[in-house]
Amino acid sequence: MYSERQVDVAHRSIEILIGRLLTDEAFRLAFCDDRVAALRLFADYGHELTAVEIAALNAMPPSFWIRAAEHIDPRLQKASLATRTK
Repeated sequence: MYSERQVDVAHRSIEILIGRLLTDEAFRLAFCDDRVAALRLFADYGHELTAVEIAALNAMPPSFWIRAAEHIDPRLQKASLATRTK
């Protein structure tokens, strides 16, 4: 089974990921465009997600993250100056 530390690390990673999805426009758009690539990049930075967390993220429509981010005060968001091509 998993140790308490492994669970804490994985849970911390999903908290960081959700925070980035809500506050980092460029990451959110990248995630909505290509979840696999965005999650791979997230993992490349040393974050771990469980299979259950990945399945839950994949079950959520990309529009959820866009709508949810609209409710975050802009002062807490990292805006992207790039233009969306899709």
